[in-house]
Amino acid sequence: MNRRFRVSSSLLVTFACAVTALILFMMNGGERAVAQDKPAAKKKIVFVAGKPSHKPGEHEHRAGCMLLADQINRSGLPVEAVVVTEGWPADKSVFDGASAVVIYADGGGRHPAMQQLADLRKMAEAGVGVGCIHYAVEVPKGEGGDAFLDVLGGYFETDWSVNPHWDAKFKIPAHEVTKGVKDFGIRDEWYYHMRFRKNMEGITPILSDLPSAETLSRPDGAHSGNPHVRASVLERKEPQHVMWAYERPAALGGGRAFGFTGGHFHKNWAQDDQRKVVLNSIAWIAGLPVPEGGVPNKTPTAEEMAANLDKKG
Repeated sequence: MNRRFRVSSSLLVTFACAVTALILFMMNGGERAVAQDKPAAKKKIVFVAGKPSHKPGEHEHRAGCMLLADQINRSGLPVEAVVVTEGWPADKSVFDGASAVVIYADGGGRHPAMQQLADLRKMAEAGVGVGCIHYAVEVPKGEGGDAFLDVLGGYFETDWSVNPHWDAKFKIPAHEVTKGVKDFGIRDEWYYHMRFRKNMEGITPILSDLPSAETLSRPDGAHSGNPHVRASVLERKEPQHVMWAYERPAALGGGRAFGFTGGHFHKNWAQDDQRKVVLNSIAWIAGLPVPEGGVPNKTPTAEEMAANLDKKG
């Protein structure tokens, strides 16, 4: 009797251990399943749209930002894009928790970030991505230019860069922001001969082409021509980078940025490859992995293209 009891007790202990192990396994597996099923936290993207400017269909900052924000919000990616209009918001709390800030506005001395450079630097040092579209890549030399070299990687510098309208043709390089983007050509006010960081530190050219001599036919001026750009294009035949991706050095807080010098004509947002490379870049600076085919989006309808246009004379 005693021997049989000892055997039975041993079996009971073994069975109890197995049941305990199974319960623990199921509990841990359940926790993992819950963690896997939990939706990813959304990345907040703040678009800063500048005030009305230029002719109808040109520099449509509000409509352009709203179109891009709507496209990326409907992409299926874990993002929350919001748009503020009329320049830099008085209520800065809109930037709380932002992963990226995209500025589409008139630049130069009117640039909405010129009075906010300290805040922009602080955001960049915290790893917030920054993107600038068209005129928003231009700030005055000095404090503004120095800040943009650190935050954006480059900028339009007067008496160095130029702003002609021309037909550019792009061969697309391999990069995360070019996923799903095909070679394309389009006419725009493509600024070029940007002032970049020394030795192109952290910068990857995305859209590049060699402009024709006709783009330098205007008299010299702050935006129209100078000996430096002529030497680069006419003598050395150097391709000009009109869009770039930038990874900030760790000493500057890390994080990502992009500059896109096109965007003068609102109608160009209907061009699928231009729109996709910008949407990809917005996702990229927010720290999201870009899907293999690029950020999912659809060609805007005529109604969507006409929505939110500024009322101009």
